[in-house]
Amino acid sequence: MQAAAAARPPGCGPAWLDDARHQALRAFMERGLPDTREELWKYTALRALQQQAYAPCDEDAASRSVADDLLRLDGCAGPRAVFVNGTFRVDLSRLDNLPEGLTLQPLSEAMQRQSEPLRFLLAARADEDEDGLTLLNRALAADGLIVRVADGVRASQPLHVVHVGASAGSAVGWHLRDLIELGEGASLAVVEHHVGDDASGHLANLVRGVTLRANAHLDWTVVQRASRNTTLLRRTDCVLHDHAELDFHALELGGKLARHELRVDLAGARARFASRGAFVLDGRQHADSEVLVTHRGRDTLSDSLWRGVAGDRARGVVHGRILVQPGADGSDGGFYNKNLLLSPTAEIDTRPALEIYADEVKANHGATVGQLDENVLFYLRSRGIPLDTARRMLVRAFCAVTLDGIQPASLREFCETLLAEQLPETEA
Repeated sequence: MQAAAAARPPGCGPAWLDDARHQALRAFMERGLPDTREELWKYTALRALQQQAYAPCDEDAASRSVADDLLRLDGCAGPRAVFVNGTFRVDLSRLDNLPEGLTLQPLSEAMQRQSEPLRFLLAARADEDEDGLTLLNRALAADGLIVRVADGVRASQPLHVVHVGASAGSAVGWHLRDLIELGEGASLAVVEHHVGDDASGHLANLVRGVTLRANAHLDWTVVQRASRNTTLLRRTDCVLHDHAELDFHALELGGKLARHELRVDLAGARARFASRGAFVLDGRQHADSEVLVTHRGRDTLSDSLWRGVAGDRARGVVHGRILVQPGADGSDGGFYNKNLLLSPTAEIDTRPALEIYADEVKANHGATVGQLDENVLFYLRSRGIPLDTARRMLVRAFCAVTLDGIQPASLREFCETLLAEQLPETEA
């Protein structure tokens, strides 16, 4: 990481941007990477990351071959944006027939042609909630995706965003920054897809800002099956205005270390956020799901249900925090997390939390960590089902509830198949 920090920030022209990048890099050098002394990183250590050297970019990313089956995802036949080792690939993308009112542009292109509208995004002063990784992204992000949906536009096809980690001979560290904006009454579905065939141990550092104007609706699904050697670190900040709605589904299967810090600010009255997520881990995988919801407007609603499964020596982390700010009267928030340990050496740390500073609020949370129910296993075996098959049936059913609601149905069925393939072996 020190090598990455020592890299020269990409020069993109405007003085304000170059100055913002250098300020962020200096702040990173002072602050460093987050460590376990920070509350949000209590169970996720980055010691191995600090010792790893990463090339600042993949010089051949624009020409690397990518198998068609890596990009395929059932239910995603519409627009597609593809990044390979952090580089946008127009030849693999499908952007010719975007619906009227939906604009999509790579950040690298926007910074060269029309950088001034991005000044607020890229040159804003870092706040106290931004950790070292976010600062490093501010300094080094060379690409990303700018998505805007005009007022009243309802996109009929999901936008498929694919991040591919391809073998490059050595480990590469890339930093992407995205912006998604939906205008008043707009509607969009986004499918974020992480895949990889590399054995290089790449680092992907993604930072994303999402803004939903009044009455907008975003349906966002994450299908994460990155290479087992990849370190995938993501942070997403969402702001929802009056009556805006965000439906979020996540299936986290891949990566050596995969972390997503999802921050949702229900700023407007009657804004709504619903999330369903699951991780399934094996070997020495480590997954960290941080869901941080702030109720700021009146009569806002949040509803989250997460499931975790860990086998062998894997470790999972789930942190669900609901913060109800003063004046957010009538808020209704819930976060529930259930987990299964399939091995005595596996570990899952779950931390639901409530902070309430308003009146007339309903808020609930709950968390469990356990093993398969022996009585249910006995029942299935008494019906002639082999032990291993019975265990896999129970684990699959345990996670499948989080996939309900994924649309279209073909995408949900694809996720169910991926889930079945990923299930680790259970130990007697």
